[in-house]
Amino acid sequence: QVQLVESGGGLVQAEGSLRLSCLASGRTANYYTVGWFRQAPGKEREFVATISGSGQRMVVADDMKGRFAISKDTAKSTVFLQMNNLKPEDTAVYYCAASYEFSDSAARYAYWGQGAQVTVSS
Repeated sequence: QVQLVESGGGLVQAEGSLRLSCLASGRTANYYTVGWFRQAPGKEREFVATISGSGQRMVVADDMKGRFAISKDTAKSTVFLQMNNLKPEDTAVYYCAASYEFSDSAARYAYWGQGAQVTVSS
C-alpha cells in the first residue's frame, strides 16, 4: 500500500505559478505510477498529468501542455506538479493518486490523497 499527501495549494492571481507536491509513503511507494487529477465544483474529475515509478515516462493532458509539468524526486518519494500561467478555469481541488498501471484513467488509480485546493483569481 501507499499513502499520499498533497501540499502546495493556495490562492494565486491569474498568470501566476504554483507547485504542488505529493509525498508518497510506504515500503514500495516509488514503484507506483503517480498521477494528478483535478475536480472543479459541479464538474467531473479530470486527468492532469502522470509519471511512472521510474520517472522515465510522463504524460501531461493536451490542454495543459506548455503550462503544466510533472516531475519526480525519487530520493524523497515526491512527485511535483509545476503549474505556470494559471487561469481562473484552473481553479479546482487537485488530487494525486497512485496506480500499478501507467494510465490517464482515474479508474486505474487505487490510492488517493486528500486533495489540495487551488484557486486562481482573475
